[in-house]
Order: sequence, then C-alpha cells, then structure tokens
Amino acid sequence: MGMFDKKFCDICGGKIGVLGNRKLDDGNLCKDCAKGLSPFFSDRRRSTIADIKEQLAYREENKVAVAAFHTTRTLGTGTKVLLDEDAGKFMVTSARKLEEENPDVLDFSQVTGCNVDISESRKELMQKDKEGKDISYKPPRYVHEYDFHMMIHVNTPWFDEIKFRLNSSTIRVEPSTGLGGILNQRGADVGRGSAVFRECETMAEEIQAALTQVRETVRENIAAASAPKQAQSCPSCGATTMPDAQGRCEYCGGAMVV
Repeated sequence: MGMFDKKFCDICGGKIGVLGNRKLDDGNLCKDCAKGLSPFFSDRRRSTIADIKEQLAYREENKVAVAAFHTTRTLGTGTKVLLDEDAGKFMVTSARKLEEENPDVLDFSQVTGCNVDISESRKELMQKDKEGKDISYKPPRYVHEYDFHMMIHVNTPWFDEIKFRLNSSTIRVEPSTGLGGILNQRGADVGRGSAVFRECETMAEEIQAALTQVRETVRENIAAASAPKQAQSCPSCGATTMPDAQGRCEYCGGAMVV
C-alpha cells in the first residue's frame, strides 16, 4: 500500500483523512476516536486495537462517574485537583464543563505517591551603553522564572502518572529596589522568597498532604474491613459471639464494641 492510500479507523470504521491517522501497534486510529482517550494516556503507539477499544469502553463508563462526582474540596488554580471526599474519589482537570471534558475519576486508594518538581531558570538583564550595545549591570541583575510541576503517581491500567503545571503561568520575578534605592538582588532567594512563589509552594504542599492523607485513610479502612472478626463478649447478656453488621449481639440485640 502506498503512503497516500486511503486508511480506515479500526475502531469506528470511518475514513481517515490526510494527516488524520494515529498509528497503533496493529492498526489505525482516527483523530475523533483518539479524542476519547484519557488525556493522561501516552502509550498509544504501543497499544493494540483491543487495548484502545477497552480504554474507550472505560471512558464511556467514566462519564457516569463524572456525573455522580460531588466536589467537596478544590485545590489549585489553573489545573485543579477536585476531591469528592464523601465518595473517596478525585479528578485532575482544568475544564469548566466537566461532563464535556470527561476527566478521569480515580479512587483515593489508587494514589501511589505525589511529589512536586520546581523548574528554575534565570536570565540576565542587560542595559545599553552609549554605542547601543548590551552590557551588564554592576552588579549583574537577573530575572528568575519558576514553574511548579505536580506529579501524582497512580495505579491504573491506562497511565501511571498525572503530571500538570500548578501555576497558571510562569512565575517571573525581577530584582526590586528597596529602601534608599538599594537594589534587592540576592540570587535565587529573590524568587523563592516572593509571595507568588510561596503561594504555589503552599498549594503544592496542600495537594500532597490531601492526597497522601486520604489515601492512607482509605487503605486503613479497607484493611480494617477485610480483617477477620474476633468473637467478643456481649456487655448486655454476657454471650460470646460475633457482632452483626450493625454491631449488635445476635442473641439479645444489645450494642457491642466493634
């Protein structure tokens, strides 16, 4: 077959236009079907037709989870971490219309870790001399730029990491002039001590703490629920028995400590 022969999507059967093909390990995928995949999925080329069909089926089921999602807490600015603490679920998205975007709804127990990577760069500010050439200030002056990248590690069949930039735009900090006109330039401390940097740092810590704490709580509850029950002595009738689902004695119906 030639390079420009017509191709058809192995998922929906539709014709694939020029430059519209998304190559799979054993077939072709059209751009419309590709839009239905998770935004955190990045292993398309090594995926089979069966893999993609399975994921698209999961994404359809995910729409039900999105409709049932009740946000109890929001963390972040541009891209947000939304928590449904009552259901033990969360999602990461920048969308305003959740049902249209269909962000992945995950259980807290699927979180395996959470960390933040802060990228930092600096660029020297220059001034013009009498001949119009760029020359350094004395002492040199720098603009510092920062980006906070959150990485939530998860256990799912489709992706194992959710990575996003926490700050909505690059944090840019220029040297400032303090009292008496003295230039306040202390290297990286200028940026790291700025209010916007500290705000993002606090935000990252809140996301880490929230996901880590709820993950541990959920796992403890799962472990407690699966642990074998122990026979207890009923404080009301003295019988040795297992508490029922409501924590009551099977003989007298009295309350027992579960």
